[in-house]
Amino acid sequence: MACIRSISGLRATLGTDLTPALVARYASAFGTVAPPGPIVVGRDGRPSGLWIEQVVIGALQACGRSVRVAGMVPTPTVQLLTEHSDAAGGIVITASHNPEAWNGLKFLGSDGVFLNAEMNALLWDHVDQDRYDLRSDQQHGNLVQLESAVHDHLERVLKLPAVATAPLASGERVVVDAVNASGSVIIPQLLQQMGYDVIALACDGSGRFPHTPEPLPENLTELARAVVDHGASYGVAVDPDADRLVLIDGSGTPIGEECTVALAAAAVYHAGGQGPAVVNYSTSRMIDAVAHGYDQTIYRSAVGEINVVERMRATGAVIGGEGSGGVIYPACHMGRDSVVALACISSYLRSRNITLRQAVDSLPRLTMIKHKIAVDAGLPLSSILDDVQMQLPPDAIIHRTDGLYASWTDRWVHVRGSNTEPIMRIIVEADRSDTAHDLLNLVQKLLTRHE
Repeated sequence: MACIRSISGLRATLGTDLTPALVARYASAFGTVAPPGPIVVGRDGRPSGLWIEQVVIGALQACGRSVRVAGMVPTPTVQLLTEHSDAAGGIVITASHNPEAWNGLKFLGSDGVFLNAEMNALLWDHVDQDRYDLRSDQQHGNLVQLESAVHDHLERVLKLPAVATAPLASGERVVVDAVNASGSVIIPQLLQQMGYDVIALACDGSGRFPHTPEPLPENLTELARAVVDHGASYGVAVDPDADRLVLIDGSGTPIGEECTVALAAAAVYHAGGQGPAVVNYSTSRMIDAVAHGYDQTIYRSAVGEINVVERMRATGAVIGGEGSGGVIYPACHMGRDSVVALACISSYLRSRNITLRQAVDSLPRLTMIKHKIAVDAGLPLSSILDDVQMQLPPDAIIHRTDGLYASWTDRWVHVRGSNTEPIMRIIVEADRSDTAHDLLNLVQKLLTRHE
């Protein structure tokens, strides 16, 4: 099957790949390289997370670590609890949007942010060399259950500048699909505290996905129908570890994951936020229009949450994220957070007294196409992209920070290897549909020359 480690952490298929021995090695290595202090541990709700949690706790305690266990909570909850405490780091047991046959580990530094390339290299070296600081006297740290993790997260979110001043809802209905995973409790509670009547579609916390868990339109047909059937104002979908938010408008139409960060940026700026926005190269230019509309600057980074965060810190950004539906609002914490995104966007709608569809219609109408192809792990991607670059129109502005990013005034393309799957991603966006398709066809043709 597969085992993938990247700047986004470790992901593997259950059974022969994701074994207790593998989990113990990574957890022990993290307990060895992390600075002194307790470690926060949470899981996304997948059934396999229960045994993985036990292995992680045991491995950390064998390294003399005190462990704070949050249980089934979103990844951003673990990030927030780590950042706003004396914790030395955190481990989230999740495979994010990957199907149910997968699980994995995400590693956080003491700042609640995913490990950067240097720290990941150090962690991997300890794993590969079997270098662990295990205590020979078998003494271990304390085990603490964090009973108020969800409450603490919600309390901080509801005090955010882009949220606190908005009027409460008046009992409007909202349908929630949390794929029965870590958003099952916190998302409905957030909406209820903001005055909505919540229809819980897939929020039983069992970790049994009712459909393919990535919140893409083709996977949200039941949610779309439920929005219409219940006469709801909109629908909410999150992935298993609830760091990504996707919305369905009142007509049952998915607005697309790319709209999430653009609308969140509009919410922050509308509430008075001042400063740059940062997104990755694969994110729609819709957010450029929002930032420029408030006379703010937009910057881009390589794909990967840690890359966006580091760029945000370097530029003093007030909002950021990724076009996959992940929003980072530093006023809360430095991680992608669907709870933050939902609170900001819903508050924006109430503050302006507009519908979700009206908010989306205020954004530029662009055509984005996302395509992926399977790749051989040994394929020389860099040299292939060198050749593709040479064949593109010469007036392109090129960035090679993350694969190949080529842009023009009316279109752009980003080609890169995935951090989480054995595939190559091709994303194009243009002002016109035919322009987008022409660009995609050109890049595909150039890539197929190397098959």
